[in-house]
Amino acid sequence: MNDEPLARPDRLVVVEETADRLGFHMSCEDRTGSLLATLVASKPGGRFLEIGTGVGAGIAWMLSGMDLGAHLTTIEIDPRVHAAASVTFVDDARVEFVCADAGRWLQEYEGDPFDLAFVDWRPGKFDQLDTLADLLAPGGLYVVDDLLPQDTWPADHPERVAQFWQAWPRPDMVATPIGWASGLLVAAKKAPARIP
Repeated sequence: MNDEPLARPDRLVVVEETADRLGFHMSCEDRTGSLLATLVASKPGGRFLEIGTGVGAGIAWMLSGMDLGAHLTTIEIDPRVHAAASVTFVDDARVEFVCADAGRWLQEYEGDPFDLAFVDWRPGKFDQLDTLADLLAPGGLYVVDDLLPQDTWPADHPERVAQFWQAWPRPDMVATPIGWASGLLVAAKKAPARIP
């Protein structure tokens, strides 16, 4: 069976050209993107969060699965790639671009809970996982990538990944590690227990 995506978003071509121009090599790969598109499509009118916008590959994939009532907030700390991504998707009102330190943003956020969070940067994955989990709605999905060794990993990344796995399993989530693409974990937040 072929595990490549059945279709790619049209806007991904622009994203890839931007990545080449800026020398950006950290975009989510197509299989991860295809999974994201499928997951957001399962939540009509959903509220979605992306930590680590990059130049917008994750956005392209998620928008391809989102309906017109859905909303995506994407956070990027690097003003250069933030600006490039926001220009690519300037015509889509479903996306809110935030240029900020994601760790601080997570601590200060007071809005509605999210139905899915895709974490492609350190806050919410290697630190502040509890903070992010509190921002998920019951049944909300938590998706992280880059858990299998990659050529682009910095020297201290294997230690971070090892520490990440020490936090699992969690009593508040049901999780499945996926050993393909860049290495994923998909988890769903449990609803609070009901007293009969």
